[in-house]
Amino acid sequence: MRWRVTDRMVRLLTATPSRALMDEQIVLKGHYLPCNSPVTFRARMRCENGNLWESMSHYHTDENGDVDLTRDSSMGGSYIGCEPMGLFWSLQPARGQEEGLRLRKKNVDTPYTVHVTMLEGHILLRDSSEDEEMIGKQELATVTVQRWYKAPGVQRIEICQNQVVGTLFLPPGPGPFPGVLDLWGIGGGLVEYRAALFASRGLASLALAYFNHKDIPGPRNHFTVGDSYFKAAWRVLQDHPQVCGNRMAIIGLSFGVFIALRMAMYPSVSPKCVVCINGPLGVYNSLANEDRLTCDTGKKLWGVNQQGYLSFWEASLPSNFPPANIVQIEKLECPLLYIVGEDDLSCASMVNADEIEKRLLAVGKSHLFTRVSYPGAGHLIEPPYTPCARTSLWAKRPTKLFTQWGGKLAEHAAAQEDSWQRILGFLECNLRGEQRTQSFSTKEPNQHIVPKHLDTLFN
Repeated sequence: MRWRVTDRMVRLLTATPSRALMDEQIVLKGHYLPCNSPVTFRARMRCENGNLWESMSHYHTDENGDVDLTRDSSMGGSYIGCEPMGLFWSLQPARGQEEGLRLRKKNVDTPYTVHVTMLEGHILLRDSSEDEEMIGKQELATVTVQRWYKAPGVQRIEICQNQVVGTLFLPPGPGPFPGVLDLWGIGGGLVEYRAALFASRGLASLALAYFNHKDIPGPRNHFTVGDSYFKAAWRVLQDHPQVCGNRMAIIGLSFGVFIALRMAMYPSVSPKCVVCINGPLGVYNSLANEDRLTCDTGKKLWGVNQQGYLSFWEASLPSNFPPANIVQIEKLECPLLYIVGEDDLSCASMVNADEIEKRLLAVGKSHLFTRVSYPGAGHLIEPPYTPCARTSLWAKRPTKLFTQWGGKLAEHAAAQEDSWQRILGFLECNLRGEQRTQSFSTKEPNQHIVPKHLDTLFN
């Protein structure tokens, strides 16, 4: 069906707000369209390396000629159902882009700029990629959205102090603020975007580099820091005049979980709480001391699927850890929130969570442990409304290596949205003594969580 367009018909596409933080919902609505007619919404953006990402969804206008993505269900395309932020979390590399892409923000001082277009009829992604001239004729309206990790007024401070390398983010205002030490995984480098978002939510956050970074002395891709480095990082955050030194937490993802749990055992650290996301309780082969932590990820235990993609699942099984390399979790003295993706293909997260729970139960500390488990979620559970990378490029040299992360698109998106609110609530409760709505406290500990809008997928 071709629509009859007259001079009086002005199509309108709105995004509210058009400038938002990454964890904020954006309301997309189309107005003044023919009633009960097909329409396609398309989102496009370029990441920092120039690759194009896109998503597309099919809707029908109502009897008034309106479409509201917070109310209406997608009939097809990149996702199905009523998903207000579906166009954003379903973004995937367009045809012809680099292989093995994973969306990771490097410069938090700039936003992701997403162009959302409303198109006549129901268009397929392959048509969108192959015939831009045809698509251009079907464009009805376009709106541009900016998505930020760093709110206005948040300070970004580069840290190179006491040989500690990182970036400190401070919320607007004089403070002092509760603090969070932010640890990522064995991929190394300095990852800032989660810490920037924490500061945008009122928490001073130090994104810490500890491996594979140019400013850390020693050869790249080798551990050259040890316990003393992490203790020094804790002191850097603790001693900052705008940080509440007695209200601090640690968050770790992947290998960062091992570091976070290890740090929680230091008497000189004593965090108020710890958040762990899909990581191990120990390591396959390591020697840890004050000066250096050496780590062998257990290449002989690496798994490879039929496509040649790597997995570290077996190497992260607690049964493969020498006893000396397992964190003495029995000494835990603070609340621990452990986030599990049940489709984690990189780390045996559920097995590690079971082991932590068993050990804490044996010493009468199970009350300190809260597990939230998500069906269909993969390894990389990050802030909400960001795309899932089921696999991505792990290394380029000497040969290209790809690794498996896991995660089914819609289920992973739901896990990121739900877990972020639980993490913020957990931190608020333990660092400020407050509880947010939809926080971890709305569920009993150690629950298998299926977010409401995905219930039908698992029934």
